[in-house]
Amino acid sequence: AQEYPATHTTPDSLTINYYLNEMAIDGVAYCFMEVSSHGIHQKRTEALHFVGGVFTNLTQDHLDYHSTFAEYRDVKKAFFDHLPKGAFALINEDDKNGSVMLQNTKAKKYTYALKTEANFKAQILENQFSGLLLKINNNEVWSKLIGQFNAYNILAIYGVAQILGIEELEVLRLISTLESVSGRFQYQISKANVTAIVDYAHTPDALKNVLETINSIRTGNEALITVVGCGGNRDKTKRPLMGNIASALSTKTIFTSDNPRNENPEAIIEEIEKGVAPQNYKKTMAIADRKQAIKTACQLADANDIILIAGKGHETYQEIQGERFHFDDFETVTQLLQQLNK
Repeated sequence: AQEYPATHTTPDSLTINYYLNEMAIDGVAYCFMEVSSHGIHQKRTEALHFVGGVFTNLTQDHLDYHSTFAEYRDVKKAFFDHLPKGAFALINEDDKNGSVMLQNTKAKKYTYALKTEANFKAQILENQFSGLLLKINNNEVWSKLIGQFNAYNILAIYGVAQILGIEELEVLRLISTLESVSGRFQYQISKANVTAIVDYAHTPDALKNVLETINSIRTGNEALITVVGCGGNRDKTKRPLMGNIASALSTKTIFTSDNPRNENPEAIIEEIEKGVAPQNYKKTMAIADRKQAIKTACQLADANDIILIAGKGHETYQEIQGERFHFDDFETVTQLLQQLNK
């Protein structure tokens, strides 16, 4: 398998076609591509012939690029509008925007859901830090992935595989072997039994999902300590929303820098703090230095407590004033827990 670094979710059209050509030469049968709203709007995938598309969900993001949420949604919808008659369109029926994606598509329509009737249905039987037990089409399957959001992702995978005609038991077997992606609910349990979770959640909805997932798995009086910030030179409207959600759903919240880029980190934190409800003021603190914020979370954590470090996930850098400095959340929290003998 070949691995190439990428700077964008959806590369430019020349790069995409270069990779597709390399895949064809190597005999790759299927290409699964994440198509971003930027990619659609800038026509990076314009000349490609998709045999299908999957809509997972839509939350507030990229409003620094798209002027309104409706515009952002309609750009996503344009992808499905352009699918040909012989293609398929699979959407998450539990997301209110799913039906919008199907309004004008010529593709064959399919749905998946946990909560409503759909072509592909699943039920969460167990949700633990060690994984998920799901019931899909009357078959039970264990996955190492964690949380309701991953149950939706697994169901989408199952649906696509079924549409493509892959044998059901083989699909379920492969689902059970899936490993977590770096920076997506990536966790470790320290020798002092502190659970540290690193997640890419950088939108209000994603942060809410990951915090609700953790709270649904908590079994006792474990504290949940969240370290979170917001990126600079990006959608400012989500900052108070992130502050509100983090402080409401955590035992303690430490607001810090994400990728401040060309903005003042303290100014970003002040905007995040505007969303904190008065009853949650005492549960929050601000530490602009991200490493120091993570260290403080580690110092505050006792046995069985949970630390969530949100926003950067798999990223191995921090962008400050036009420069990228090495910074890895998972690496940092691992080192700090060891140094603190926790």
